[in-house]
Amino acid sequence: MWDLDAALVAANYIAAVQRAGGLAVLVPPDSEHGEDGHQVLSLLDGLMLIGGPDLDPTSYGAELHPEAEERQPARDRIEMALLAAARRRAIPVLGICRGMQLINVQAGGTLHQHVPEMVGHERHRLDVGSLEGNDHEVVLDEGSLAARAAGERRHRVVSHHHQVVDRVGFGLAVTGRDGEDGVPEAVESTNGEWLLGVQWHPEADDASPVIAALVDRARG
Repeated sequence: MWDLDAALVAANYIAAVQRAGGLAVLVPPDSEHGEDGHQVLSLLDGLMLIGGPDLDPTSYGAELHPEAEERQPARDRIEMALLAAARRRAIPVLGICRGMQLINVQAGGTLHQHVPEMVGHERHRLDVGSLEGNDHEVVLDEGSLAARAAGERRHRVVSHHHQVVDRVGFGLAVTGRDGEDGVPEAVESTNGEWLLGVQWHPEADDASPVIAALVDRARG
């Protein structure tokens, strides 16, 4: 029984929602969500797409990179459906790390599959499975949703990723970048909807207001 598949979420995501006064609900991958995801979205006031393994590169027309992680196509497919449904229903969405990448791909964008090949260093993920030493500054656009959610334009964050946004999806804009190497760190909608993706991990920082911003929007 210990070898069975499981639907899991790290406790720090839950704690961040609860600190902001929200009720956290884990939505497991389920084909019964259907193609449009409306059944489960009718029960929710906000959607948070959390970190995890790399997206299947075939979803954006690329071949598998040698450094790619094991794919989870069922999770990809169902999260895409939930995201599309949330946007149709005007439910606020926050994508974290993989979640930001999924937002971009769902909008027709692409990803760089291995950041070190692009920037020449491993600083965004020094040690697989650890956030230690991965802190850095991101610079967010004046007046952007990303800056409002973070509460400041220059924001100290922690990261753990080896993939980033390449071609930006339709209706999205990059509104935050790494302060040193310029890697995209935030994307958001250009049409006024509450749709934000951040490449860093706000759930790992008890002082971060980013997840609370999602909860506040959901409360409204």
